[in-house]
Amino acid sequence: MRIGELADATGTSARALRHYEQTGLISSERAANGYRLYDAATAVRVRNIRQLLDVGLTLDDARVFLPCLDGDVAAGPASEKGLQVAADRLAVLEARIAAQVAVRDRLATALRQAGVSAHAAAPPHQATGTQARPVA
Repeated sequence: MRIGELADATGTSARALRHYEQTGLISSERAANGYRLYDAATAVRVRNIRQLLDVGLTLDDARVFLPCLDGDVAAGPASEKGLQVAADRLAVLEARIAAQVAVRDRLATALRQAGVSAHAAAPPHQATGTQARPVA
């Protein structure tokens, strides 16, 4: 299958697929015209990579899971190395969240000291409870 077909089949962009290939997570053959050709089984691997990314792991983290990316990555027994990578990533995420909460709290304190309520200073989408539009 060509890159566009793989992208459609997995809900992933062609650019992301080229990046996965560049980092060694997937591979392709080249047609005579230079187009990338992927085995149909690559779709399973890409979906598993996306699943790992969706839970907060990075592409570097995903390398640990290479032996099981061609099957049901969640069905097999967890490896010690995989569990350690996930625990380490969780620690990083928790540290980032804690840092952001600390910044938010300092800003809220500064606003209170200035006599402004945090609710009044919030952008309209937060004050009204409506959803903000995602930035493209």
